[in-house]
Amino acid sequence: MPLKLKFVLLIVLYLVTTFTIHAQIDSKPTPNDAELLESFIKKEPTAPHSETEVRVGYGEDRAANAAKVKDAAALDEAPVFKQSPYVMREFRAAWVATVANINWPSRNGLSTRQQQEEAIQLLDFLKAHHYNAVIFQARPQADALYHSYLEPWSFFLSGEVGKEPSPWYDPLQFWIDAAHERGMELHVWLNPYRAHHGTGGAVVPKSLVKTNPDIMVPLRNGMWWMDPSKQATQDHSSAVVMDIVRRYNIDGIHFDDYFYPYASYNGGQDFPDAVSYQAYIKSGGKLSKADWRRAAVNTFVKRIYQEIKAEKPEVKFGISPFGIWRPGFPKSIRGLDQYNELYADAKLWLNEGWIDYFTPQLYWKIDKSGQSFPLLLEWWEQENTQKRHLWPGIRIDYGRDAANVDETINQIKLTRSLTAESVGTAHWSISSLLNDRKLAKALLDGPYKKQALVPASPWLNATPPATPQVDTKMDGHTLTISWNHTATEGISNWVVFYKYGETWDYIILDKTKDSITLALFSGGLEDRESLTAIGVTAVDKTGNQSSFNAVELNEMVLGTS
Repeated sequence: MPLKLKFVLLIVLYLVTTFTIHAQIDSKPTPNDAELLESFIKKEPTAPHSETEVRVGYGEDRAANAAKVKDAAALDEAPVFKQSPYVMREFRAAWVATVANINWPSRNGLSTRQQQEEAIQLLDFLKAHHYNAVIFQARPQADALYHSYLEPWSFFLSGEVGKEPSPWYDPLQFWIDAAHERGMELHVWLNPYRAHHGTGGAVVPKSLVKTNPDIMVPLRNGMWWMDPSKQATQDHSSAVVMDIVRRYNIDGIHFDDYFYPYASYNGGQDFPDAVSYQAYIKSGGKLSKADWRRAAVNTFVKRIYQEIKAEKPEVKFGISPFGIWRPGFPKSIRGLDQYNELYADAKLWLNEGWIDYFTPQLYWKIDKSGQSFPLLLEWWEQENTQKRHLWPGIRIDYGRDAANVDETINQIKLTRSLTAESVGTAHWSISSLLNDRKLAKALLDGPYKKQALVPASPWLNATPPATPQVDTKMDGHTLTISWNHTATEGISNWVVFYKYGETWDYIILDKTKDSITLALFSGGLEDRESLTAIGVTAVDKTGNQSSFNAVELNEMVLGTS
C-alpha cells in the first residue's frame, strides 16, 4: 500500500475508533496533533511505580569483591538462559555541540575547573531525566577536544588554536569517564571533512588548513573544507577516527550531515574540486562528477565501518544525515536533495548495513506539509533492510510552550510505534532541554518516566555476560542486595529487579555500584505489600543482558505470616 494512502487510512481509522489521547504532561495535545498521532502509536508496556525506599551502594574495593566470586564455570552451569522480567529498551540521547561553543564549554577560555563543572552539570541533568547516551562533539573543525597527535587543540576550548588546557586534562577522557560513571553511553561526534569553521578564529600556522594545504579548499562563507575525493583526505580522517577508537573506551563514533558542504556555504557555487576531477578524468576515470563525488563518500563510509569493526567490534558507528534522501521519496516529500547536493547516498549506507545506527535528522513537525515526520520515518524504516538501529534525530526547540511539549512527546511515541525493532531518538540539542524546563519535566513525567537500557546490537555481539552472584542481608525493615561478577570491566550497567506482591519493577544502576537497599514493604499500613522476590542482571557494552536468577524471599522471614 502506498505510504500516503496508508497514512490517510490510519488517520481515518483513528477518527472512527477514538477521540482521546492521554499524555502525562501539563497540557493536552491539540485535536490535530492527536489525529495525526494516535493512528501510529503503539502503547508500550509499563511497570507500576512504587514509592519504595532505595539506597544505592558503591564498591570501595573492587579487588576484594572479585575475590569473593566463585569459579566462573560454576556460574555458567545453568543450561537454560532465563529471561528477566520486563525492562524498557530505548536509545535516549542528546547532542552536545562544541563548535561555536553552542553547548559546551559555554565560552572559550574557561578554566579547567569551570569546564569540568559545566560538563558534570550537563551529564547530571541528562542522568536525572533518564537519558542513557550523550553524543559529544570532539572534533568540530579538524581540531581536537582531546589529546591528539594528529590535530591541534581546539580553538573552542581556549580561544587559541593549539593551546592545551591548563591545568592539563583531557576533555574527551573526562566526558567518557563521567558518562560511564552515570551509566550512560558516550558517542564521539566528528565532522569528517570540515577543516575550519567561521567562528573558529583566524587561520593560524597550527591549523590543519596551513599544515595540510594540499587537501584544503576555501568556501565563500569563510570556511575551509577538505576535498573528500582525495586519498590524503580520507587517510587523514580515517587516522583521526581510529586513533580515538584505539585509545579511548568509547561506545560509538558519530558523523553528522556534513559530507560535501551545503551549496549555500559556497554562495551557491559548485564545490571547488575541478582540479581533482580533471586529474581523475585524465587517469581514465569514467564517472560523472556527481557520481565520482558520491563514490568517494561511499568508499570512506564503508572504510570507516570496516576499520572500526576490525579494531573494536563493540564500538558502534552511527551517522545522522539530512532527513530527506531525495525529494519524492516518499512521493509527497519535498526539500533539499542531499544525494545531489551533499553527495551523500544515505539510503545506500543503510541498505548495505555500513552503519550500526542511523539517525536521520527529521527536524520537521508531524503535520508539516512536504516534510511529514511520520511519513519520512516510515520510509526510512522500510529502507532499513539490514535491521540496524533507526533512532531519528528530532528537533525539540519549536518554542517554549505547550505546543512544543506536545510535538516532542508525540514524535517520541510515533517513533516507538514505527520503529518497533529498536526504538530511540536523539534530541537537538541539550540546550533546548536546559532552557525549556517545562519540556524536560514533561519528558520525565511522561515517556521517560521509567529508566531504559540502550537496545542491544546482536550483529556485533550476541553473547550474554555471566550472571552476577547475589547476596542479601536484612536489617530491620530493609533488605540490602549486593553482587559480584567475574568480569566487571566488560559491564556497563546492572539491572536490579524487585517484586512487591505480584508486581515486578526495576532500577538501572551504573557499573560502579555493587549494592542497593530496598524497603521490605511498600505503600501504607492499609495497602502495604511485602517484598517477595529480587534479582540482578549484568548488561555489557553491546546491550546483552545476563540470565536472570530470581531470589524468592520467605514470607515467614518478612513477618507477614
